[in-house]
Amino acid sequence: MNKKVNTLLFVLAATLFNIIVAVVSFILLLLLYAKFINPIVPEGALSWAFTLIFLASIAISIFVYRFALKYFLTKVDMEKLFDPIFVRKNLKKQ
Repeated sequence: MNKKVNTLLFVLAATLFNIIVAVVSFILLLLLYAKFINPIVPEGALSWAFTLIFLASIAISIFVYRFALKYFLTKVDMEKLFDPIFVRKNLKKQ
């Protein structure tokens, strides 16, 4: 495989990883809410709780993604395996 295919596969895998982490954290937070907090709070708070759980799962997925990406960058030489996504087209010659 060449660098462009590696870059495409990396972006797709990283996106899929981020989505999976967000869904898993959402389900876990929802289960924790249903088990421990739902009996305590009134029923009208369900919409607020659902919104907060959704936002918390997104925040958790961002933090996990950043941690996993930093770990990946320490293990892999990015310039050797991947093609740059954004390239400057207007470089001035000096």
